[in-house]
Amino acid sequence: MEKKVATLERGTVCSAWNYNGIRLASGSVNGILSIFDPPDPASSSSSLSCSSSFKVNEVSIVKVVWVPPEFGDAVACISADGSLSLWEEVMEAGQSLQWKFCTKFQSKTAGVLDIQFGGSSNCLKLVIAFSDGYVKVYELLNPLELNTWQLQAEFQNVIDSVSKFTKVSCSSATLSWIPQRVETQQFSFVLGLNSDIPELNSPKVWEFDQMHQRWLPVAELALAEDSGESVHSVAWAPNIGRPYEIISVATQKGIAIWNVGLNPDVDGRLSVEKVALLSGHQGEVWQMEWDMSGMTLASSGSDGVVRLWQSNLNGVWHEQAILEPTS
Repeated sequence: MEKKVATLERGTVCSAWNYNGIRLASGSVNGILSIFDPPDPASSSSSLSCSSSFKVNEVSIVKVVWVPPEFGDAVACISADGSLSLWEEVMEAGQSLQWKFCTKFQSKTAGVLDIQFGGSSNCLKLVIAFSDGYVKVYELLNPLELNTWQLQAEFQNVIDSVSKFTKVSCSSATLSWIPQRVETQQFSFVLGLNSDIPELNSPKVWEFDQMHQRWLPVAELALAEDSGESVHSVAWAPNIGRPYEIISVATQKGIAIWNVGLNPDVDGRLSVEKVALLSGHQGEVWQMEWDMSGMTLASSGSDGVVRLWQSNLNGVWHEQAILEPTS
């Protein structure tokens, strides 16, 4: 039985659920950010309703991302002009809750392609991928003030730190933080690019070295014959007790499932193994999401179909279900 969750305005191009899954943010082609909330208990409606709608830019919003709830109700918006703005819901004296502009990130020479928030309950980090192939990592200095960001690091997506590429052109980027676990304060993320420089494209796992206070590449998720392929999407699976991490990588060849070891070698690198290549989508895979257990992967792309993937007890991956639009 189908149930309408929310009605989005014509011109909506992106949306995102908050971490609790009860609020929805959407961005439109005319630069308007809309927030949808559950209906009032006294209401007869069962679908979300728009509680706020305001203009954040004169150009289209291309992606919206919620800030982790421990740091308040806030949404980051990437716009078509390459800028990134942060908006926070606050209550000012004598007024009701309102959405206010918080801060803006913008480069003079490159546009923002993708962002992800990560960290722990008391340390929030923001990683931003730019169209010139550079990545910037920011850290929030005051957990109560979402405009107190400090640049922590800036680097390109290469294993060899000596290599520097100039005049890089990236059409897209994809980021995914390691899902945080209570027992660890490890900061890691995976980044893949779609650029004109093959060395930058392949997904690299970056980990923060607490001792030396720097970010280091600890794994590359590509075989020798695939190292220059453009990457369309990456997703890091939650880990509920496996002795390895699982990361999915989508390229033109399909969705690769990688097992990444937990124990580094003498050079600080993690072991990697490509355990599956999932095919079925007709066209590019644009987005992937894991369930909370890290055992089921959902993927969607240009064919307009959502596919669900699982592995059996023997580690063999298979397509579990296909969800097609009804109209």
